[in-house]
Amino acid sequence: MFSKLILQRIYLIIFAFAALVIACDRSDQQTYQPVIDATAVQKSGHYIIGIHPLHNPHRLVQVYGPIVEYINRHIPQAEFKLEASRNYEEFERKLYAGHFAFAMPNPYQTLQSLKYGYRIFGKMSDDEVFRGIILVRKDSGINTVTDLKGKVVSYPSATALAATMMPQYYLHTHGININKDIENRYVGSQESSIENVLRGHVAAGATWPVPWTSYSAKHPDKAAQLVVRWETAPLLNNGWVARNNVPPDIQEKVAQLLFNLQNHAEGQAMLRQVPISKFEPATDKTYQPVHDFLENFSKEVREVAH
Repeated sequence: MFSKLILQRIYLIIFAFAALVIACDRSDQQTYQPVIDATAVQKSGHYIIGIHPLHNPHRLVQVYGPIVEYINRHIPQAEFKLEASRNYEEFERKLYAGHFAFAMPNPYQTLQSLKYGYRIFGKMSDDEVFRGIILVRKDSGINTVTDLKGKVVSYPSATALAATMMPQYYLHTHGININKDIENRYVGSQESSIENVLRGHVAAGATWPVPWTSYSAKHPDKAAQLVVRWETAPLLNNGWVARNNVPPDIQEKVAQLLFNLQNHAEGQAMLRQVPISKFEPATDKTYQPVHDFLENFSKEVREVAH
């Protein structure tokens, strides 16, 4: 009987794994279109938290999973679940469909989310690290911006702010017409943009310091073959948003837990993994400089919604 039960459990695990593989395969072919019940979150007490693709899904869960677990422990009347996305496109489909109750989008997505039923309540601190960087191989022979003319440059996504728009604006102000002088290749994630440079698929690749630091720590031998050739001026860091139908008391409890992580040892350890010094309050007005940047970018470089 004992061995029979074990075999049954093994079969169930195998069946579940196969179903998951099939579902993932199908998801690549289908557009994500969640149906949102505006009252469901209040009835169920379940809240999905989405973080935009700062890292690959596995690394993102490693970094932000402990924070979500901490929130769960301190708000026992509700249940919070972290959900990673494979790329920017998938994250944005979920965000703009109202799939997330709470989300940490990039600053561009933060402003866009206001059109889709969200409100801004916080942000990452350390705005000085929110800048774009452009990597090249050390043996590439690329030393000036104009050396990129006629070549390919990779970015995570057309809607990444620090890792795409800010580097493109930098190239624009340093003699490159990004619509004519280079080929822009959007490769889906920060790590993919870095890897494209390493493998020689592109002449240069854009990202921002947080994923570059993480990549360098994880792959020091690979990172040693690359160099940060240029970096942009900083802008405001990533935001925290809550869907408008999240009860105010739940939002406030989540906010206070996030904003006080730096005040105890457990929280400090979590923040070091991000890595930032703290999360802090923010409002729509906080992100006015980002709105101004997007206006200039749309006029001078390429049109983006803002």
